[in-house]
Amino acid sequence: MPGSQGDVVLYVCTTCRAEGDSAEIRAGARLRAALEARLAEAPVPGLRIEPVECLSVCRRPCTVAVASAGRWTYVYGDLDPAASAAALLDGIGLYAATPDGIVPWRARPEAFRKGVVARIPPFPPSVPPPIPEAAE
Repeated sequence: MPGSQGDVVLYVCTTCRAEGDSAEIRAGARLRAALEARLAEAPVPGLRIEPVECLSVCRRPCTVAVASAGRWTYVYGDLDPAASAAALLDGIGLYAATPDGIVPWRARPEAFRKGVVARIPPFPPSVPPPIPEAAE
């Protein structure tokens, strides 16, 4: 992936359950499987998928978080477990190509524009430069 900040991690909530979901394998786990299948066909260098038990966005399943050192972290919900893998991977490619993780609104895949739950500042916070003393 382009960018000098390092790897991108896609956290996928595997416990998300879609409304009316009666499948034995929950929607979040199906999303993870769809992402991994897509990556098996077309690997994305620098991308790591990490399953997590819960992202606490249960009212907006399926949910993922996109994070990378020095970049903003984004949480997205309302993802279709069967149809979102391609859009997620496209959006992650755009994210990875930025120095700060901020992709222009119009360039984001629709799932990223409509599904954004939160944007979290980079950690650790950047330290502002010292304010020069006033000349007297």
